Parts: sequence; C-alpha cells; structure tokens
Amino acid sequence: MTSAIRAQNISFRYNGTPVLKMVNLTVAPGEFFVIAGPNGSGKTTLIKILAGIFRASGGEVSVLETPLQVFNKRSFARVVAYVPQAVDDQFPFTVLQTALLGRTPHLGLLGIESSPDYKVARDALEITGVAHLAHRKISQLSGGERQRVHIARAICQEPQILLLDEPTASLDPAHQIRIMDLMDSLRASRDMAVVMVSHDLNIAAMYADRILMLKEGEVIHLGTPADVLVPNTLEKTYGCKMMVDVNPAGAVPRVLPLPKKFS
Repeated sequence: MTSAIRAQNISFRYNGTPVLKMVNLTVAPGEFFVIAGPNGSGKTTLIKILAGIFRASGGEVSVLETPLQVFNKRSFARVVAYVPQAVDDQFPFTVLQTALLGRTPHLGLLGIESSPDYKVARDALEITGVAHLAHRKISQLSGGERQRVHIARAICQEPQILLLDEPTASLDPAHQIRIMDLMDSLRASRDMAVVMVSHDLNIAAMYADRILMLKEGEVIHLGTPADVLVPNTLEKTYGCKMMVDVNPAGAVPRVLPLPKKFS
C-alpha cells in the first residue's frame, strides 16, 4: 500500500547533541497518527523534519513514495500543509486574507487570487467555523479562533497530508474537542493523513489510529492506543506512576497520572 509519509532511520543532532536517534515510521493515507512523549523527547523536531523545515542529519523522508528532497517548495506545499504550535499574527491581515495565503502554491505567475481561490478560502472558513469572522483582523481573535483560522489556511492548500504541532495546546476543553473533531472529519472526508504532536494522552487515545511514543529521541513504542497506552510503557516513558482503565465514553484507554500520595 502507498504510504503518505515514510521516515527511515531518521537522526538529528543539534550542536553535536543527539535529538533523534534512528526513528522509523510510516503513515498511511487517511490515517490519524499521533506523536507523543515527554518534554524534550524530540516531537517537534520530528514533525519539522517531516514538514521539510529541518533537514535530518541521517536517514530519509519520503512523501507519497517520493523522496522529500525531490520536491520544490511549491510542489511540496500542494501536498503537505503544516500548522505550527505558535504563529506570528502581528501582521494586519484579516481572517480571509490569512486563509487565502494557503492558496499561494496554486496561484499563477502573477500570484493573483481568482474567484475559485476565494471560494476555496470561504469554504475552508466555513468548515472551521470562523466564516463569520472573515473581515476581522486575526490579531483580534481568541487563541481558539486563531488556531481554526490557521487550520483553514492549511485546508486551502488542499493537501493530502496535514501536520500539526500541538494544535490544542492552551485551549479550553470545548475548543480542544472542536479542533480534534474537525481534524477527524477532514481525515475521513478527504482521505487526508493527519500527523499531530500532542501532550494529551487521553485526546490521543480517543482520536489516533496509532501513536508513536518518543523518549530522549528514541521510539519507545509504536502501535494502537491500546498497545501503547499501558502502565509499563507510560511509566518507562514519563517516569511516574500511571493508572490506565477504559474510558467510559468509548472502548479506548484512559490515562491518569498518579501523585505520590495515591501511588
């Protein structure tokens, strides 16, 4: 089966210090794939390598069975969209203008948006629930609204692969679920591979098809939530006691870190 993304023997060093060590993963089209692990485990570095922002020190990344280095920026942006954890929103763009930036890889030589480009942008704003904010400055929005606008911009690229670095960080529970439901809907309706970095193991358990668990740049485990989210693996990874039971909302694991007084 054709892979959406394949990373083989990926290593990365920063100022001589190993950050990633022989990481291997394959993501299928339409798969929801979560990268998890403690702070400093290399999650953001890994997703930036997959996004072509960092170059691996060793190993190879392939996108749709094509080596990443074969793509130029324009062709890559037509296939892969990346939403970082933090985006500089100080430029005085409106929500619609921000979404339209996602059309850049599809524009002609003059770089002028056409009516179809505006339709794609407005549809993306509708899908993400921020169409009513189209003419507001993005700097005036709440954190959850901004995140949905940047996801709308990524949707405007019409990618086959969506990479997100902690898209629910600092959002309240209602906004977290809205963002995750949106990602799951896009994955299902467009057969889009979604690769997401997340600290929230319970969110990962509810949405991920598979989870890659990193610690100190190495893969501790890769598998389904039920395979990965088990006490021994979690305690080895995070260095604290963990209780795992079944989430009453569905047949997926529920993880609870235990303070010393309960462990």
